[in-house]
Amino acid sequence: MSATVSRSNAATHEVLNQPPPLEDYNAYLADRVLVESVRREGGADYEDRLAALGARTGSAEVLAWGVQANENPPKLKTFDRFGHRIDEVEFHPAWHQMLRLAIGTGVHALPWTDPAPGVHVARGVMMMLLGQPEPGHSCPTTMTFAAVPALRTTPELAAEWEPRLTSSEYEPRLVPPGGGGKTSALSGMAMTEKQGGSDVRANLTRAEPTGVEGEYAITGHKWFCSAPMCDMFLVLAQTDEGVSCFVMPRILPDGERNAFHIQRLKDKLGNRSNASSEVEFRGAWARLLGEPGRGVPTIIEMVNHTRLDCALGAASGMRMATALAIHHCSHRAAFGKLLIDQPLMTNVLADLAIESEAATLAGMRLARAYDEAAGGDDEAARFKRLATAILKYWTCKRAPAHAAEALECHGGNGYVEESGMPRLYRESPLGSIWEGSGNVQCLDVLRALARDPGALELFFVEVDAAAGVDARAIVERHAVAA
Repeated sequence: MSATVSRSNAATHEVLNQPPPLEDYNAYLADRVLVESVRREGGADYEDRLAALGARTGSAEVLAWGVQANENPPKLKTFDRFGHRIDEVEFHPAWHQMLRLAIGTGVHALPWTDPAPGVHVARGVMMMLLGQPEPGHSCPTTMTFAAVPALRTTPELAAEWEPRLTSSEYEPRLVPPGGGGKTSALSGMAMTEKQGGSDVRANLTRAEPTGVEGEYAITGHKWFCSAPMCDMFLVLAQTDEGVSCFVMPRILPDGERNAFHIQRLKDKLGNRSNASSEVEFRGAWARLLGEPGRGVPTIIEMVNHTRLDCALGAASGMRMATALAIHHCSHRAAFGKLLIDQPLMTNVLADLAIESEAATLAGMRLARAYDEAAGGDDEAARFKRLATAILKYWTCKRAPAHAAEALECHGGNGYVEESGMPRLYRESPLGSIWEGSGNVQCLDVLRALARDPGALELFFVEVDAAAGVDARAIVERHAVAA
């Protein structure tokens, strides 16, 4: 007589001691350091707007967009089904949802459309909040924001493009801005080449006059072209006068596609929701921005603003990593206590929080310097010129170590993709590479000091004040040094 084996669907165990998802919270109001920074640095008039955005970026819906956009990276479509070359990039709908949310807030344009006191501080908070659920989409919003001051070096081009770049509508179709019902545009940039990287004076891409004043045909390649689905790009190319800067549209005024060809999308460590590409220009039509041979000083107007966003992006990642680590440890118990109450883990979480808070405080202080400089404060302009490179260097350099420590707080769960920590960890080195690696920032500081040695004193006055040194002592010390 054979025994009957019973097969049961009964549960083998009860799921215990696992934290709930961190979602449906207000990412702005929950960050007390950020709230206090906004009030201290002059952005209090924007608090209602920031709280509304914080509710969205902490929502389960928006957090899910971030996961979906990264699990479904962009795809290159070189040709359509009939064999026509189209050079388009396809994105998951979640990517478009993130960009639609971001553009709707004005994060790409607020200082240019509403140049009021505190606006750079408010915009910096928006960057930090939007970067927490999904940082990849920050690339096109940052470049669109930063393109405006560079465009203003040629008023004719600024008059044409600035209204499009500052529009609050997100329109991903590749049609001529101003045509086909499209009134908005996003900006990318194409600077570096295979042989040069950050050494853009080694560029080989060539621009030849077409015979029409200010118009050129550009032939060459770019090893990194950020966000190739954008409507226009700031491009560096050689002319007889030297490296020059150009505005290159994807779609020509007559509706034809420019000779802008995407060779491939980069397979990157992180930032996988965003498309980074290698491109070739085969006589692509472009217009001169600024003076011939002055391309680097022209595009540096863009780079300084994108470097600000690198620092803010690192602070955003640190905040998200810290929030996730504290949340996990507040719900997970080990050895008879919640992890957050274990003395060694308390120390680790405190270290993470301190570094995150420092990055936030520094980023908001730097944003205030941009506000003050826009208001005509010469000392603020000199301070931000130096502080942007320094803060970009330090905050971005610290981000990977911070992400690794936060991941470790989760134990094995942190090493699993679903926790969100691997994505944060992969993203963390980006800021220290994009817009110039650490050594490039150091060289930029030296270049700034060679032109304005007194900026160093302004910087150390700020450092001393932050360290709590008596203001009178600061003045006396620097007066003696002078």
